[in-house]
Amino acid sequence: MMSGIEAWYEDESSEDQKLPHRLKPNQPVTLRQLEQIGVDYWKLNADIYENDPELQKIREEKGFSYMDIITIHPDKLPDYENKVKMFYEEHLHLDDEIRYTLDGSSYFDVRDKDDRWIRIAVSKGDLITLPAGIYHRFTVDESNYTKVMRLFVGEPVWKAYNRPADDSDIRKAYVNSLRCS
Repeated sequence: MMSGIEAWYEDESSEDQKLPHRLKPNQPVTLRQLEQIGVDYWKLNADIYENDPELQKIREEKGFSYMDIITIHPDKLPDYENKVKMFYEEHLHLDDEIRYTLDGSSYFDVRDKDDRWIRIAVSKGDLITLPAGIYHRFTVDESNYTKVMRLFVGEPVWKAYNRPADDSDIRKAYVNSLRCS
């Protein structure tokens, strides 16, 4: 892992989700702070993703056996507007969410230990993992375009559990992991 990602605490504005939503003054979030809530990050060379030995090594070490690619753009994704709204609903998953940005840019929003939103800007070459049980959401930025590799351990599970899901075992395990760190 290496540095290179930009993240910050979000404002409470309900304006367009695709805007940066930085607090004034900006409150940056470090890679170390992201790691403390279970978010992992790598910077890779997306131009060689098909034959990248570093990506292959990560996939083998982490067991990321399944892979597909999705392009999120009005001309490429059927039912684009509804899908973007759905991705932005606050939710969690029973498995880690692993995304590698091959082109374009977007945002992942995650909740910190105090339930505050952190916005993580990802762009070409960023590989990010969100732990199972973390509340999060996703949106494209103002470019309306990102091409992303989705990785899974085993077969993909597309089920999202919208908040509130605090009584789920995976959420309880995630919250307990925060107390231990």
